[in-house]
Amino acid sequence: MDRRTFMLAAPALMAAGCVSVGGVDGPPAPAPVFRIGDRWVYNCADGYRLPVTWVETHEVFKIDSTGIAVRVTLVGETMNYNRVELLASPGELLVGSVYDDAETRRFKTPLTRYQFPLTSGQTWNQYVDNYDELTQMQDIVNRYVKVGGYEKVSTPAGTFDAIVMRILMSCNVNNPFRFPTQCNYVVWWAEKAGAMVRETKYAEYRERGDGMDAATIRAQNTVIELASYTRGAA
Repeated sequence: MDRRTFMLAAPALMAAGCVSVGGVDGPPAPAPVFRIGDRWVYNCADGYRLPVTWVETHEVFKIDSTGIAVRVTLVGETMNYNRVELLASPGELLVGSVYDDAETRRFKTPLTRYQFPLTSGQTWNQYVDNYDELTQMQDIVNRYVKVGGYEKVSTPAGTFDAIVMRILMSCNVNNPFRFPTQCNYVVWWAEKAGAMVRETKYAEYRERGDGMDAATIRAQNTVIELASYTRGAA
């Protein structure tokens, strides 16, 4: 990654000092206990005037010495595919997606999605090497997370007291046609569901051809909400 590319990848870290996250103080949110059969179904929409919609299902199907395996299935008018994610432990991602739903990234060291227990004011920042099977490229994900307080969130699955966190992320640093993608996500995580219950995702990038004068391309404008969930037997 050359100096110019690094400067374009830097906003996730440079903006970290001025990140604001809402919510009111509450107790730390503990890590969930996953069981085979745990299942979360999400309603998803991405776009602007005419968003693309799909249903995304996450189901724990294996827990062993290699980690926690989760099958993710996406079904919609324009998509029908699945992937398997592997967690080293709750919140620690070894294999899975952090940006594009169609991607599968294999991380050299675990990427911390959630640093349990989630505590108001907590932050973490990582640069994680990975291989993206979708683009068939090596990549470096820079992911900064700041945890806020609790908010009451209404979803199709019900109303939850959820702890909110903001995520600033840069990825796709080695794409030959685009400068790194810059992401600004907000996640609401609820102990009652043992999972994320709502997420908003905004991302953009610039084409490399026109250098610093390139137009900004809006890549994501996504809303994900929990539609239903069931927990596996103890």
